Amino acid sequence: MEAPSAEETASQPAAEAPSGPKPEAAPRAGEVSSAAQVSGETDMDAIRREGLTGRQLRMARRVAQKHGLAPTSDFDAVRLLRARGIDPFQRTNMLELVVPDSGGAGGGAKPPANGPAAQPPAPRPDPKVQLPQTVPAGGKPQLPSTQMANPAERRAAEIMKIQRELASRRRKKLMLLLTRLAFFVFLPTIIAGYYFYVVATPMYSTKSEFLILKAESTAGGMGSLFSGTQFATNQDAIAVQSYLLSKDAMLRLDEDEGFKAHYEQAWIDPIQRLDDGASNEEAYKLYKRNIEIGYDPTEGVVKMEIMAADPETAARFSKALIGYAEDRVDNLSLRKRSNAVTDAEDGLEEAEQARYDAQERLVRLQQEGAVIDPEGRIAALRGQINNVEIQLQEKRLGLQALLDNARPNQAKVDGAQGDVRRLENLLTELNSEMTTATTGENSLAEIAVQIKLAEADLATRDLMLQTALERLEQARRDADSQARYLTTSVVPVASEDPSYPRKFENTILSFLIFSGIYLMVSLTASILREQVSS
Repeated sequence: MEAPSAEETASQPAAEAPSGPKPEAAPRAGEVSSAAQVSGETDMDAIRREGLTGRQLRMARRVAQKHGLAPTSDFDAVRLLRARGIDPFQRTNMLELVVPDSGGAGGGAKPPANGPAAQPPAPRPDPKVQLPQTVPAGGKPQLPSTQMANPAERRAAEIMKIQRELASRRRKKLMLLLTRLAFFVFLPTIIAGYYFYVVATPMYSTKSEFLILKAESTAGGMGSLFSGTQFATNQDAIAVQSYLLSKDAMLRLDEDEGFKAHYEQAWIDPIQRLDDGASNEEAYKLYKRNIEIGYDPTEGVVKMEIMAADPETAARFSKALIGYAEDRVDNLSLRKRSNAVTDAEDGLEEAEQARYDAQERLVRLQQEGAVIDPEGRIAALRGQINNVEIQLQEKRLGLQALLDNARPNQAKVDGAQGDVRRLENLLTELNSEMTTATTGENSLAEIAVQIKLAEADLATRDLMLQTALERLEQARRDADSQARYLTTSVVPVASEDPSYPRKFENTILSFLIFSGIYLMVSLTASILREQVSS
């Protein structure tokens, strides 16, 4: 039931006479507003423009009723109070309303200003003496009214009823909320806690750490700059991590150590147990749940944690996986090393063939020139020419000395002239041979240049052959040696106490998860309900 509004309350008479007929209003011929009524309406218009809140207006009406006024509206209550010099919004007045005075709340009510002619008010009975009132004979029986004559009391009763309904509605909503929380949050949390504390099989964890090192290399450049850091083996560590988390590693572990058989034991709880004859996909899902491998790129360390139903099995699984990782590290560079040896052997064969061709060309040039050393032959011809020229010069000087005599010896002159002639012929022959050797077709000079080029080519091929031999030897040494090393920094050790499940932490986590799900669903439902109703 809703409380009556201020306008409806004001329209009703303040109090009815306890007995006697109600006097009838005299008929009126017309409506004439008095000056006081016009002034009151003007004051109420000014009050309306003040922008008072509904709470302030209701408070003013209560204060007016407290002081025995009968306002026609909330704004009229403010006007009447201000006309009497009472501030309706003063704090003391609001505190006085907490304990209403029932004796004078309804008394002194005045009829509306624009209502019928004012009747003399009925005598107010003494609150201490309650006497029965007389009932006029033959009149309408005056039965007790079911409604309270005092508006303040009626309003208080209605407010009390509304408060009871609100409290009942709140209790009902609270019970519904607790029921939903118990069903969707507390009950699943209790079930999860029961599983973690009672049903779950204890799992033992074995932790280990290893890192991958690169063999020292004598080569220079950027490769040697990062050879001692984690950047040199970053790709290898990531590849090993991916391999250990792959199905290939799981199948190999099952073949060597019986991974499926261990988790198919009947004493393991149904959630963590692997069904008999389970497929590789189901076993792989369980494998990924029970193995955790992390790689720290800043330190280059691979951290591994293995969980099993007993500590010895967990340690055995961890050691087996470390061995698989070491084999994988060796195989990562095996093909590269084998290819390096093959390439080195092919390079050596090519170098040998090139050296053979260069040496064959040099021998052929020497055979075509009929000399082994063309430069030596040219140098010998030049020496002979120089010797003949020196002898010719000496013979000419001797002949000139003989001719300078007044009576030269004819025999000596003829001998000297013969020597000069023979030396000149010899010089001419040597010069001709020298010219033929240097400028003719297939001359010694050209042959010497070709031989020199062939010798240089042969020397280059010898150097390339030597480099190919060294490369082949280095490739064979690298193939025989290990290019990557897996070093175990933390050896797997069987634990004495189970590490999982973490009962308290998992129960709290379950509670938070269920609470979050319930909160999200409830918020989504309220938003959808609001959108539909708007």
